[in-house]
Amino acid sequence: MKENNPLLVQSDRTILLDLYSPFAEEARRDIVPFAELVKSPEHVHTYAISDLSLWNAISAGLGCDEIVGRLEKWSKYDIDPRVTMYIDDIGRRYGEFVLEEDSDDPESLILTVTRRLFQLQIRSRFVEREKFLEIVDDSRFRLDRKRRGEFKIRMIHLGFPVVDKIPMKAGAGLEFCLSESLAPRFYQKEAVSSLVGNGEPGTGFGTIVLPCGSGKTIVGILAMHAFRMHTVIIVPNISAIHQWIRELQRWTDIPRDMIGEYSGERKEIRPVTVTTYQSMIGTRNKETGETVFELFDDRPWGFIIYDEVHMLPAPSFQLAARLQSIYRLGLTATLVREDGRQGEVFTLVGPKRYDTPWINLADKGFIAKAYCHEIRLPMPEEDELEYGISENAAAYRIAALNRNKLDVITELLEKHRGEQVIIIGQYIEQLKEIQAKFGFPIITGATSNRKRDELYEKFRKREISTLIVSKVANFAIDLPDASVAIQVSGTYGSRQEEAQRLGRILRPKDRDCHFYTLVTEFSKEEEFALKRQRFLAEQGYSYTLERRK
Repeated sequence: MKENNPLLVQSDRTILLDLYSPFAEEARRDIVPFAELVKSPEHVHTYAISDLSLWNAISAGLGCDEIVGRLEKWSKYDIDPRVTMYIDDIGRRYGEFVLEEDSDDPESLILTVTRRLFQLQIRSRFVEREKFLEIVDDSRFRLDRKRRGEFKIRMIHLGFPVVDKIPMKAGAGLEFCLSESLAPRFYQKEAVSSLVGNGEPGTGFGTIVLPCGSGKTIVGILAMHAFRMHTVIIVPNISAIHQWIRELQRWTDIPRDMIGEYSGERKEIRPVTVTTYQSMIGTRNKETGETVFELFDDRPWGFIIYDEVHMLPAPSFQLAARLQSIYRLGLTATLVREDGRQGEVFTLVGPKRYDTPWINLADKGFIAKAYCHEIRLPMPEEDELEYGISENAAAYRIAALNRNKLDVITELLEKHRGEQVIIIGQYIEQLKEIQAKFGFPIITGATSNRKRDELYEKFRKREISTLIVSKVANFAIDLPDASVAIQVSGTYGSRQEEAQRLGRILRPKDRDCHFYTLVTEFSKEEEFALKRQRFLAEQGYSYTLERRK
């Protein structure tokens, strides 16, 4: 036993980090490349080793022996052999399947499989049964280049990552300069460097995870400057399109007529084109009958940015599967997906190249310090019977629409008088009730894009101090002066949504920020609130708990 060591490595592959050990911070730095933070209460933090966390680490150059060595260095006790066997088994799968160019056929790729057992599995499944591959020899198989992404998805579902060593296709050049006033932060430069790598096959694609408010758009612009090719930027909504265009004009000398907006309002395809996921997958050109993707597909793109890549909708995985030869970057504050499809983001967009804890950037002043509060309040007596006989979604809705929340909103608005406040919720009828009581402007899915932009701009200019927003404001909205968010209802137990909503107030500012979530006690909403808060707890945030009578 090593008394002062901070780690307890358990047989289920969870790792307990004792924060009171003098070596806690050093050990944490050693394990974060290959272990994901699960929870972080005051005294002991829990990490977990998973297939994906190992593959992310190995893709960044960390070997299995080094991973085991770090655990042995910091563990109080001997490590269960099942843990080291798991690391060896799963870790060494990375590199067993390698895709490279086919020197004999430019329309094909060669899959090399090193281990005989895996060769037999590939032969049985993908050659004989599914006719997906052709045999070249015992260890090599030929794959149609067009099925590259589809094959990688199939393999990740089977628990095997494919190492893609196909050189990226250089797109049409785009020469531009960055603004002299742009002063990138150290972590933004590190993130881009991790993406670009050494320029060899296997680099130039991946996902960068940074907190909301930390300047992910700047990372995207720096990456554009590193590659300097025609670029497609895919974002969640039209407000985000306009935000990207503003930032491109602010930080680069790219002429405005070389930046296109492809949306329901405009149909511009330019050397830099900003569009939405929905536009890329869901519409056809009325004149030609082509899908938007087909319109894009024939052009010389060299770089694609998936903004808020964690919300890549299911149909977009098909799009991402086809765009495997293009330099690509995924940007997100959290790779959490409630449907568990993080592995597909890993294999299609690229492995996680860079990540940093939110609290670390807050401590350095790069994002605002935020305090999280959960306020529990009783259910109105007139709703108790209906709640008692309702189940699941219906019961949750009754709890979420608790009218007692209006009184708490009144109290919080008085407490934060003079500050910029966002009131955000899931249910439109609830938001309209709040609007009727307080008279604040409201943004929902039914609000026109022009009206949304107008209200956001008035909020930025402090012409209005409080804005009511539905879930349309969860993502990619820059409201730098917002310092208070009041969440009146949410999408069940969505950790992703909780993180994004806190992110609306994390832009750096000279004051602390407050995130309030209003919850009906002794109800399903209380249960889901705990699940929603998990990701933020992993990042080091804690919630104060208050009760109202």
